[in-house]
Amino acid sequence: MNQTDNDLEEWEIEYAVRPNKSAMKRETVALEALGEELIALPNDRLNSLDMAPELLDAIKLAQSIQSHHGAFKRQRKFIAKLMRDMDISPIREQLDRHSNLSARAVHQQHVVERWRDRLLKGDDHDLNALMAEHPDAERPKLRQLIRDAHKEYQSNAPPRSARLLFKYLRELLTEGTTDEADIDDADE
Repeated sequence: MNQTDNDLEEWEIEYAVRPNKSAMKRETVALEALGEELIALPNDRLNSLDMAPELLDAIKLAQSIQSHHGAFKRQRKFIAKLMRDMDISPIREQLDRHSNLSARAVHQQHVVERWRDRLLKGDDHDLNALMAEHPDAERPKLRQLIRDAHKEYQSNAPPRSARLLFKYLRELLTEGTTDEADIDDADE
């Protein structure tokens, strides 16, 4: 084999391993999007993330920039450049875990609201359905709260009992889900 063949083989190996320009651009855009997501986080949430100190400082600097034109754009690109040289999967996992917890909390809130509305608009069948799903619920307390909420609605009074009903339902319905969430966290 001569020198030209060796150079050709080295050249093929070098360019076969190198990612194409489109893939590099997609990665840069994804890093910039992650950087914008980090910039949008409040300081307490940002400080709870496990990241390099220089990245944290760059994000805090970007948060302090008032104008979202040239300087902000440069800082955003600088943050993407910093993340290009580090493993961002732990940061991404922490953000995803937080968004999943938020989505789960919103879902739980909606479930409680639906039960409250169903109990206030319905009759004993709805109360019996709730008691079937949650036998540890206090039926007399629920009936009293529902009755008081109806009276408040009739007299155009502030919905104090409806709020208390919501609070009681939230405590009742989240007892089982927090245990499941603790089990899920223990598995990880």
